[in-house]
Amino acid sequence: MRCSPAAGTKSANMFGLTQTRKLSGATLHKRPPVVIGGSGIVEYLVVAGGGGGGFTFGGGGGAGGYQTSANFTVINGVINTVTIGAGGTSTPTDGANSVFSTITATGGGKGGGQNNGASASGGSGGGGSTSNVASSGTGGQGNAGGNGFSDNTSFATGGGGGGSSTAGIASGANGGAGGAGTANSISGTSVNYAGGGGGSGDDRVPGHAAGAGGTGGGGSGSTAGTASSGTVNTGGGGGGSGNSSAAGGAGGSGIVILRYLGAQSGTGGTVTNNGFYTIHTFTASGTFTWTG
Repeated sequence: MRCSPAAGTKSANMFGLTQTRKLSGATLHKRPPVVIGGSGIVEYLVVAGGGGGGFTFGGGGGAGGYQTSANFTVINGVINTVTIGAGGTSTPTDGANSVFSTITATGGGKGGGQNNGASASGGSGGGGSTSNVASSGTGGQGNAGGNGFSDNTSFATGGGGGGSSTAGIASGANGGAGGAGTANSISGTSVNYAGGGGGSGDDRVPGHAAGAGGTGGGGSGSTAGTASSGTVNTGGGGGGSGNSSAAGGAGGSGIVILRYLGAQSGTGGTVTNNGFYTIHTFTASGTFTWTG
């Protein structure tokens, strides 16, 4: 079959092969360029906001969910959403989720309290109060809180919020300690994240101390005054407060950290390099784009 040359071109046959050349003044349409995308591998740490601590024999807030991996593929030019979850308030409320691309860490559950109701499940669960049991954590992200306690006569204490490594401690004569968080060196320095808030004590009878916050930013509980808040950008849960006139502690906000070997090959967040890794740290929401 014989094909005719396109308008504006002229063909000549040499050795059985047809050559086509553009005639003067003719216009040839260009095809769009073909873009071949690259990719890279990043490590990530995603920690959600911690839950707020309960009040009136309040349980500690659960730590924000903890997610990490050393093998996540990012595509050249694709914009990846980064969301930093806020810590729960001292009213109390649950912590908010943190997100990197397709990875979501679940916000920590609020602590229970005689006046604020039941604890809540979350990345890690909130601690229980006198008549409220603790709540569960999310598998692979955190642990359950500890139950509260009352002798039904003279004193009551709150359970500790769950942490990313261990569950919150149930209370007894004293408030339960918050569950332990997890140490991670993705930033170049070992830092503990996602500790549970400590449960409340009771100041009506001497000797019923509040529980300590879990390593990883968990706030300590209180016997009478306002409890301690979780540490900012660790996802720590807030501590539980012992009486109705003082609030529990707020949860700590979350964080997202990414890193990869070598020189900078992406944009977004606060960028540092320790001589081996380039590190992108997000303490506020934004985007990450791999540039290769």
